[in-house]
Amino acid sequence: MANVTLNVTDPQGQAAGTVEAPAELFGFSAEEVQSRIPLIHQVVIAQLAARRAGTHATKTRANVSGGGKKPWKQKGTGRARQGSIRAPQWYHGGVVFGPQPRDYSQRTPKKMKAAALKYVLSDRANAGRVAVVDFGVSEKPSTKAAIAALNPVIGEKFATIALTRDQINEWLSVRNLPYVHPIFVDQLNTYDVVTAQYVVFTKEALEAFVAAKTKKEA
Repeated sequence: MANVTLNVTDPQGQAAGTVEAPAELFGFSAEEVQSRIPLIHQVVIAQLAARRAGTHATKTRANVSGGGKKPWKQKGTGRARQGSIRAPQWYHGGVVFGPQPRDYSQRTPKKMKAAALKYVLSDRANAGRVAVVDFGVSEKPSTKAAIAALNPVIGEKFATIALTRDQINEWLSVRNLPYVHPIFVDQLNTYDVVTAQYVVFTKEALEAFVAAKTKKEA
């Protein structure tokens, strides 16, 4: 695999050179990505499952108040025998097999999550939808400046913007755009890449991402 060349744009959205991204993070072919779709799917489903609170609950017959007394005697009434007015077949009775609090999280090995992220980043790179943008808002936040830098690159298509934790002004500049999902680069994950049409890095964020991932692999 050869390194991937990503376009860099300036605050006006004009071409400002290129930057090399390592093949082991962005360089998998479309065929390799296609063959790893089950892996990507499993990681995304695990992420969505982990987001579930699992606090849903229904009352069983043991939890519903009342019903301690037998409603009528066992025999001689002509009616079916009943032991409690809180049995499931009664109005206001307990719920049978209703949802109970549970943990939905799935165990996903770190290597699986790392591999899935590489493949989805490669998929976006193969489509020409990974970009490096200079927002030009290091001095003070400006949504207007962020729009001027982003729109020539992504139009108004939904994009995940990866920033370093020092780039607070960039975060403040893009956070109100409805078609942008800003995220710190150390939190970049498979789901946020899969759901975005474009992935945009700042130059500093790309350098930090590459350094962190290649260091772990080494």
